[in-house]
Amino acid sequence: MLRIRFLRRHPAPGLWAADIGSGPGRFLPHIGPEGCRRVALDLSQEMLLRIDSAAIPSVHRVRGDGGIPPLARGGFANVAVLGNALGFAGRDSERLLNSAEELVAPEGRLLLEVVAGPGERSRYLHRLPPKSAARLLRSPVEVVYRRTLREGFAREPPRKPEEGEFRRFDPADLAERLGARGWVTEEILAVAPCLGASPDALEAVRSDEKGWGHVVELEERMGVVPDRWGSAAAVLLAFSRPPPTRPYD
Repeated sequence: MLRIRFLRRHPAPGLWAADIGSGPGRFLPHIGPEGCRRVALDLSQEMLLRIDSAAIPSVHRVRGDGGIPPLARGGFANVAVLGNALGFAGRDSERLLNSAEELVAPEGRLLLEVVAGPGERSRYLHRLPPKSAARLLRSPVEVVYRRTLREGFAREPPRKPEEGEFRRFDPADLAERLGARGWVTEEILAVAPCLGASPDALEAVRSDEKGWGHVVELEERMGVVPDRWGSAAAVLLAFSRPPPTRPYD
């Protein structure tokens, strides 16, 4: 839900949208404005065939390498590289990033997902049993937000040793580098720094409509705090490309 809400906050008007490293197209329906034509680019033909044509009637499946995409440069109002495709690209991550940038039209959007750290969770929420946390989250968000900040955060334990050439990104550094290339940062959001990787807490909260709405608001409010970016297991970034400069401007 946090990813979908993020994508829906950042559509640029335009006919074409591209999802680089789309996999089965889980988030493809939410990239770009309603009614746009969407391109799913992936190395795996099997993943492309799993895309639901009924849910995305205007999808165009393209098998190819995101580092050298067989797509028109500057031809897309919205380009997304999600699922930490940049991190899994390893040494080729810069080539993938540069190629994604080149696809974006003037006044378009570039949407990225990266891994910064191992993830974290709120000490306040995680010292409570899941059902107690769910009841607490029915309280006003401001109250839980202040208490969450006061008690701080704990890093998640490493899930497994990292293998190969997996690459982490510092979101602030990435934003600075793209800014130097002319991009404007619209939003940076750490995904779920409060509940973290806790299926039991998530299940308990989701069963309560009011608490669920509050936890989504809490996660988004906490996720834009720069202190949360460096440890997050997932960070979403939205950038806009300014219009071309006209003579004498």
